[in-house]
Amino acid sequence: MSNYIYPAPGVDGVEVTLGLSVAANNASTPELDVPALQDVTVNAANDTFTWEQLDEGSKKQVATTATNSLSMNIVLDQTVFFGDDTAQSGEADFKGVFGLSSDKDLVDFELYLGDPSDQQGSGTGKTISGQGYITGLAPTVSADSPVWVSPITITITGDYTVS
Repeated sequence: MSNYIYPAPGVDGVEVTLGLSVAANNASTPELDVPALQDVTVNAANDTFTWEQLDEGSKKQVATTATNSLSMNIVLDQTVFFGDDTAQSGEADFKGVFGLSSDKDLVDFELYLGDPSDQQGSGTGKTISGQGYITGLAPTVSADSPVWVSPITITITGDYTVS
């Protein structure tokens, strides 16, 4: 049987979770959990250097550095988006997603794919983590989508870590 990466619609007990922390805080666990993720995309795109040689009929290419990013849509939770003024000042949950973006904070992120009750244990899921900057916020609402939804991109600086 195949070992598919979950979540899948209708499968109980599995989900994608996103945790964020201000990188400068060196937090051991995420300071902010971002709920209601949609359309999650993990992008690991290698750039290439291309050249032509007179003795070849085709171009040559070699892989260079990667441009990595996470993108998704989130259904906006007011506290998560704008911050919690009862939280510790300077932490991700105090600033919210909007504050982290507008303050241009370098964030630590953890994107967990699997059973959230088993995040610390048997390894039924995988965590993709790294550091980056939150960009691309564009909240919208419409008659056929009566809750606020926003795209969010985390532009990665450095490499992904998978555990």
